[in-house]
Amino acid sequence: MQDQPQTDTNPEPAPNPAPSALVAALGYGGLLPFGLLALAVCWPGGDGRDFYGFALVAYGATIASFLGAIHWGLAMRDGASEPITYLWGVAPSLVAWTALLQPTPWGLLLLAGLLLVCYGVDRRLYARYELQGWLPMRLRLTLVACASCLAAAWGLLR
Repeated sequence: MQDQPQTDTNPEPAPNPAPSALVAALGYGGLLPFGLLALAVCWPGGDGRDFYGFALVAYGATIASFLGAIHWGLAMRDGASEPITYLWGVAPSLVAWTALLQPTPWGLLLLAGLLLVCYGVDRRLYARYELQGWLPMRLRLTLVACASCLAAAWGLLR
C-alpha cells in the first residue's frame, strides 16, 4: 500500500487581499455619522451645534479606539512579542480620550490628526499582516472622516 501524502485539514486562511462587499458597505456606512454630524454642525442657523460637535468627537474617539484595537488583535493572533505593537494598540484610545477632554473644536482637530496618524501606521504595518488590499478603503474612510472633523471644527470656530 502506498503512503498517501498528508493534507492539512485545517489550512491557514489565505490573507484577505481586500475587504468583501459586506465589509466595505459596513465601513462606508460608518462614515454616515461623520458626515451627518459635520453637516449638522455647519448647517446655517442650526440649533444644537455644540451637541452635534461633541457627538462627532465621541464618535471619532470610538473609531480611533477601534483602529488601535485592530493592531492589538493582530498582535495577539500572531503572538507578537514586540511591546511597541501592543503600545500602539492602546495609543489611539488614549489620544482619543484626550480629544474628549478638550474644547470640542480642538478635540475635532486632534481627532483629524489622530486618524491620519492611524492611517500612516496602518500603511506601514499592514504589509506585515498581508492586509495591503485594505489600504485603498482605509484611505478613503480616513479622508472623509478627517474632512468631517475639520469641517465641524471650522463650523464651531467661525
